[in-house]
Amino acid sequence: MTGAAFLEISGLQKRFGATLALDGVDLAVRKGEVHAIIGENGAGKSTLMNILAASLRPDAGAITLQGLPYRPADPLEARRRGIAHIHQELSLCLHLSVAENIFLGMEPRRRYSGWLDQRRLNDRAEELLKTFHHPAITPQRRVSDLPLAARQIVEISRALAQRASLILMDEPTSSLQRAEVDRLFFLIHRLRESGISIIYISHFLEEVREIANTCTVLRDGKSVVTGPIQDLPDERLITAMVGRSVKELFPARSPAAISERVLEVKNLIAPPAVCEASLQLSRGEILGIAGLIGSGRTELVRALFGLEKAHAGTISVFGNPLALHGAPKTRIARGVGYLSEDRKGEGLALSLSLADNITFTNFASCSRRGWIDLAKQREQAQKWAQAVQVRTATMDVPVQKLSGGNQQKAAIARLLHQGCEIFLLDEPTRGVDVASKAQIYALIVSLARAGKAILMVSSYLPELFGLCDRLAVMSRGRLSAARPIGEWTPESVLQTAIGSSQ
Repeated sequence: MTGAAFLEISGLQKRFGATLALDGVDLAVRKGEVHAIIGENGAGKSTLMNILAASLRPDAGAITLQGLPYRPADPLEARRRGIAHIHQELSLCLHLSVAENIFLGMEPRRRYSGWLDQRRLNDRAEELLKTFHHPAITPQRRVSDLPLAARQIVEISRALAQRASLILMDEPTSSLQRAEVDRLFFLIHRLRESGISIIYISHFLEEVREIANTCTVLRDGKSVVTGPIQDLPDERLITAMVGRSVKELFPARSPAAISERVLEVKNLIAPPAVCEASLQLSRGEILGIAGLIGSGRTELVRALFGLEKAHAGTISVFGNPLALHGAPKTRIARGVGYLSEDRKGEGLALSLSLADNITFTNFASCSRRGWIDLAKQREQAQKWAQAVQVRTATMDVPVQKLSGGNQQKAAIARLLHQGCEIFLLDEPTRGVDVASKAQIYALIVSLARAGKAILMVSSYLPELFGLCDRLAVMSRGRLSAARPIGEWTPESVLQTAIGSSQ
């Protein structure tokens, strides 16, 4: 980190109607610095990034870039000034190839004809992709055929292709496994050494400590704490984020008592991702599934819910067999609910209201003769929104207007409204701030105490160790035997996940 401030922000404000998203943000980023910004969802982090990328214009305040006033008219001008933005919600053209997405608007052309030089395009994309060594990603492959983690790498590669002097990274690791995160961090170190500045948003404090020089905490649209990351202990950062002390992230609970078995899976096969999986789940229990991205964890849960086709094996719910090829509605009718890892892609109907999202898997509870009783719907939605602490003034607000944490809690409220007894939760806290994570953890534990059965997939080992009674590990499509959480260590989980006996 060298030299004077490369980027300076002073008194930045932005209002959306009655909502004050930014209320006087001050920030200084030096050349060659990784400056982390943390805060709860709704604190103003993404709004700040969108202003810097010129997707939004501030209402007040001043920004200087390399000592000159920075007031770009549009995102194209921001890119020309050296600003690259890696969005939290991926902004890729799914019908185009990987190479075409990476160099969109910067395509190499033949010298005399002006036609696209496809060979140079693919060669330059391949050179960028070498950093990540991801077997699923090739320059010619269509982005729509890639899994979520691979699409995130394409988004990162596109920002790197711009040769930017300031890169805005908004949750860039949310869909990456640890090996890919390590490669990204190695690349960030190289970028920093070459003088490129980076603003890095993350909900993972350990990630911030690993990669950042300086940290700023936003709360309610204001910058409340800033300083060198080594001078800011976790307790101070968390207190600054939520406005109160958070002593324990995970609620205390005693081990689950052996109770009625509600879900039993034997020798389930759902090719190509699930080669063999067997498990048992009882009332009051939280069973965790760990494993690397691509190991088949998500495909297993989707097969249990009927979203992936299983070819062999048996699934029993409350002692009664389920058809392997049954539709999700048959699972819902049997008390099974599913929370997708991709809440915006398939977990929520973003344009619909909060009331619609909470009730749409059980409209029968608030309708008569095929017509929805809107007053009754709002009353039911209000009940479950309050139960999971969704922060909103009205049930009519479109879900896309809510913060990520409130969206996730709305998806859980839907499962409660439909009367779930068995919860299949895939990455229940992905892209959620610290305070919302604590609320979701407390909610999961309260469901278990109430006799619900929880099957939870997570890439974040601390939450598996903090919540689960038993844990199983997925490796190359095969699920290990579930063991009490006390019999696992982070090292043994990783060894099982990579198929190592060392």
